[in-house]
Amino acid sequence: MRSTMMDTPLLISRLLEHGATVHGSAEVVTATGAEPRRMTYAQVGRDAARLAHALRDLGVTGDQRVATFMWNNAEHLVAYFAVPGMGAVLHTLNIRLFPDQLTYIANHAEDHVVLVDHTLLPLLAKVLPQLTTVRHVVVNGPADLAALRHSAGDRVTVHAWEELLAGRPETYDWPELDERDAAALCYTSGTTGNPKGVAYSHRSLWLHALQVCMPEGFGLGATDRTLAVVPMFHAMSWGLPYASFMAGSSLIMPDRFLQAEPLAAMIAGERATIAGAVPTIWTDLLTYLDAHPTDTSSLREVIVGGSACPPALMHAFLERHDIRVIHAWGMTETSPLGSVARPPAGVDGEQEWRYRYTQGRVPAGVAARIVGASGEVLPADGASVGELEVRGPWVTGRYLGEETPGEEKFRDGWLRTGDVGALSADGFITLTDRAKDVIKSGGEWISSVELENALMAHPAVLEACVVGVPDERWGERPLATVVLQEGASATPAQLHEFLAGTLARWQLPERWAFIEAVPKTSVGKFDKKVVRQRYAEGDLRAEQLT
Repeated sequence: MRSTMMDTPLLISRLLEHGATVHGSAEVVTATGAEPRRMTYAQVGRDAARLAHALRDLGVTGDQRVATFMWNNAEHLVAYFAVPGMGAVLHTLNIRLFPDQLTYIANHAEDHVVLVDHTLLPLLAKVLPQLTTVRHVVVNGPADLAALRHSAGDRVTVHAWEELLAGRPETYDWPELDERDAAALCYTSGTTGNPKGVAYSHRSLWLHALQVCMPEGFGLGATDRTLAVVPMFHAMSWGLPYASFMAGSSLIMPDRFLQAEPLAAMIAGERATIAGAVPTIWTDLLTYLDAHPTDTSSLREVIVGGSACPPALMHAFLERHDIRVIHAWGMTETSPLGSVARPPAGVDGEQEWRYRYTQGRVPAGVAARIVGASGEVLPADGASVGELEVRGPWVTGRYLGEETPGEEKFRDGWLRTGDVGALSADGFITLTDRAKDVIKSGGEWISSVELENALMAHPAVLEACVVGVPDERWGERPLATVVLQEGASATPAQLHEFLAGTLARWQLPERWAFIEAVPKTSVGKFDKKVVRQRYAEGDLRAEQLT
């Protein structure tokens, strides 16, 4: 028997129409450094139609790729809906990548149009001559277009956003698409080898947005005001733009104002109720709030993902500012939400905290398993440690351009995440490290993340990054690089003794280096390969305890 249900495709255009009508009075607020700009969701719908008409006139007639090189702002949100809605593919370019990586990604994706914020023009200008498939650049904001047109050459036509959209119709006949067609494209950060493309479908983005809205996800509702700090050029801003249109939650966009002071002002001035960003953002904000009391009473919780959140940071926000930190896990390949650490019913006290320290529980639709070194599936007992593998309707099954999934990243229909950890019987993931960052010392494994979290619990430590370095006797040993709080002091011996209170002596680092800042990747994670390289080249002056 077949069902009697209508087969209505899950399309981004339908999500746009829903948000622009049912939640038309919700707003997107864009920071400017002065008075913020405001646009209702109804206006986003009208501008999305205008942009779609403009792109059609620029030759976007099928599934061409339209790239964005933009901050989190209202215009970027318009592109999020207009491009996939018209049947093209939105390609979010990471503005923090090196020029050669940007060039590779844009050419591999065969971008046809680039939408760019005027403040980012100097970065785009460096690579534009090498972008062989780009034919049009659309500049959002005031800029010297004559200079850009001169540098772009005859192959590329340069347009001003407002001029291009002016006079266009405010409605668009959004096409009926296959919900499994590509809607958006993101590339992995490419820490080893070239970045790899992940193409999200309309269906996967819809289902992912539903999970973001769920109470077990981020719990968005029409009364929320969501501060989307996580970049829209990274893993679709964790699905927050689409989920907000689905739920009617207003969006607060920081544009380029990502420092602690303007973020605190946005929370206070716009009465944000929920926010999402990587741990380094919240570390800086905590330091600022401790020194500059700010009204953050509206902020119900902050979602932390991208890398492990130190427990000390979670406790500090709750105890000093009454802000609840929610741990989440995911990756570009999982759209990115893979799990959220909301404790089960009936737990409190230390048991609740133990759940909150994990990477969270997998939602309906996502399956997870732990696989051993020989490829055997390990029991979900919370103790067996191996590589985490996942599968589900918003998990990629291959990379763009691959005819068949590569064995190094996919196994029997499962995505190999490269994360090492355990899985409990009730679906909670506890990750101990990235497979490439585990320190293999004398036949034992040492978790660099566990060492980092323990170090960052010391009151004198702002940040700590731990990597494995060569050791003649043990093969590898941990090197701890530490950033101290402003005005604080500590010695390697003191920090070593502090760790000895919670960790086994054989796990503790002998090598220590104090640095001004931990190097970060393009998405704000600790860049451990840079730390290893600096140590290997002798640029890190490490002290060794005996």
